[in-house]
Amino acid sequence: MENLSYAEAARRVKSAGYDGMEIAAGPDKRKEAVQVTRDNGLDLVLMAFSGGSDFADHKKRFRDDLLDIAAHKPLFINAHTGKDFFTFEQNAELIQTALDVQKQTGVRILHETHRGRFSYSAPAIQNYLLRLPELRLTADYSHWVNVAESYLDDQAENVSRAIAISDHVHCRVGQPEAPQVSDPRAPEWKEALETHARWWDAIRTRLQRANAFAMTITCEFGPAPGYLPTLPYTQQPVVSQWDVNVFMKDYLKKRWQV
Repeated sequence: MENLSYAEAARRVKSAGYDGMEIAAGPDKRKEAVQVTRDNGLDLVLMAFSGGSDFADHKKRFRDDLLDIAAHKPLFINAHTGKDFFTFEQNAELIQTALDVQKQTGVRILHETHRGRFSYSAPAIQNYLLRLPELRLTADYSHWVNVAESYLDDQAENVSRAIAISDHVHCRVGQPEAPQVSDPRAPEWKEALETHARWWDAIRTRLQRANAFAMTITCEFGPAPGYLPTLPYTQQPVVSQWDVNVFMKDYLKKRWQV
């Protein structure tokens, strides 16, 4: 919905039956994001991104951005944290920075499993899971499927550790050669959809047993060009991004009878 204003996007989201929006809003757009979601009776998750290869500058910008986002009091912050080429100690320092901001502001900060970040693969994240007990995740395991070129059948223990601390879900469906299938409704992607759905089932079951107030899920099949495949030359998307995301919402509501 990059071509829509926040107000128009929020109205469309509300009318489609969603409960909230997750928005990657820059510093100059966060106040507007808060206002339009509030006006439409929607919850709001804001996103944070860390960038730059110089670690000291990277850390400062990450902390400053988290503090600015937290001041807007979103439901929580979903952070793209660190870099795959930073050392364990450097990435751990960034995670601790997020924890410090969380304790200072009272706004939860979750770290998304994503290529290019400290959490880029199921095995790469294990040291963090074992050594940083306060770490909490946003589960986007589609990236791990792509990195591993498999549905992680041989990494069940690694995935289980991540499920145990995943508090938010991005219901993108990946496949071994891409972080996003062309269309999760297509029969050729039945295995991919069911594999991811079983992981989400496990997260939901864990949260239910913990008497969690709610489970939040962002339908995040991404745009074209990029995540969504396009036809050569014309760059015409092979499917409607909006329709796929609405399908994912309805699919999970039906699966869980909610």
